[in-house]
Amino acid sequence: MRSNLRRHASGSKTQQIRSSTENGGASLTASLQHHVDEHSALLHQSFQNSDGQPLYDDGRTWVRWPASFGYTAWKTLTSNPVNVLLVFVPIGIAFGATHGNPTAVFCLNFLAIIPLASLLSFATEEISVKLGQTLGGLMNATFGNAVELIVSIVALKDGEIRIVQASMLGSILSNILLVLGCCFLAGGIKHREQKFNSTVASTMSSLMAVSTASLIIPATLYAAMGSSKPQEKRDNNILILSHGTSIILLILYALYLVFQLKTHSDFFDEESEPEAGGENGAEGEQPERHVLGPWAAGVALVIVTIAVAVCAEYLVDSIDSIVENAHVSRTFIGLILLPIVGNAAEHVTAVVVATKNKMDLAIGVAIGSSMQIALLVTPFLVILGWIMGQPMSLQFEIFETVVFFLAVLVTNYLISDGKSNYLEGAMLLGMYIIIALAFYVYPDNPTKDVNALWSMISQR
Repeated sequence: MRSNLRRHASGSKTQQIRSSTENGGASLTASLQHHVDEHSALLHQSFQNSDGQPLYDDGRTWVRWPASFGYTAWKTLTSNPVNVLLVFVPIGIAFGATHGNPTAVFCLNFLAIIPLASLLSFATEEISVKLGQTLGGLMNATFGNAVELIVSIVALKDGEIRIVQASMLGSILSNILLVLGCCFLAGGIKHREQKFNSTVASTMSSLMAVSTASLIIPATLYAAMGSSKPQEKRDNNILILSHGTSIILLILYALYLVFQLKTHSDFFDEESEPEAGGENGAEGEQPERHVLGPWAAGVALVIVTIAVAVCAEYLVDSIDSIVENAHVSRTFIGLILLPIVGNAAEHVTAVVVATKNKMDLAIGVAIGSSMQIALLVTPFLVILGWIMGQPMSLQFEIFETVVFFLAVLVTNYLISDGKSNYLEGAMLLGMYIIIALAFYVYPDNPTKDVNALWSMISQR
């Protein structure tokens, strides 16, 4: 009996101790949580006024303007991870202005243009939303490839025709092989099979085939004329053909814009729906406050464009020294290195949306950008060269034309069924690497060797 009483008393004490321990632990947890909440509230209040409103919406002008500027600058700078490279912009400009080591000038400005391309893309997207679908499409067409356009205009002004031609061809190959290959590979690893609007892809691929023909015809015509005509006469004939072809390509691109944005916009509805769904909560995300207004986005475009032009000027000026010291051909620099810089923002965007299974948007970024280069930027540069008195033409080397044709052919085959997987992405990436290796050993002036061989054949 006594032992039972002791056992009961001991059990009661143990229960009391356990109860007090649990109550103490709960009170300690509650105290810590209250402490954290209090500090979180204080941290949150530092970005709000006494009424709980964000400082950028404060009624007091002297508070609202600095807070709004800080909020806008922070959101803009954190819009893309590559913006950390912005530190190279002042360094690259300083090295170029002080005529520093050409290799350092090239590398620093090379790195500086990457975040500037990202900011240019961000500002364009912000201003496009405010202008509506039609004007937004024109803005994206104009500024989507602005970096390549600026670099090419600077090179064209300096008479670097090979750099301009290689940069245009490299941008197209980079988009349809490297970017699209990364999209298929990244999306295919996460999803077994992905589908996209085959009608839109077919329309784009058909236009790419037309642009391929516009490069094949001048190259074959130049080869067909051979040595039957003087060199100057052949060059003049190629320039006449290039000027006329460029005007036709610009007209075709204008018709495509009308086709896409007005007369047959329903064909492209399927492409815009996933993007809208991703923004408004298909994945549970809340709609975000717009960062840049029309005026702010316009000012940002002007400032970033000027910065890109300055960095591009120093980049192009240092190419000659890079070619001599590093023994890298101008063709490789223009066809492989410069397009990677100009398309850095598009690369990131396309891969991210592909992993989210928004393949229509990824196709639009990759192939749509290539189409803009082929039908808008390249013909525009030919016309601009005509005005500036530079012999910019659509006559590329035969090897470059064949590579372009094969790349477009393979891409058209892979997107014709409206489906993609990681194996197709690996094929595109493999082809791009093969082409990059080929152009690494490709000479800068193959035409001289071809002409010498043609002369030897003619003499026999």
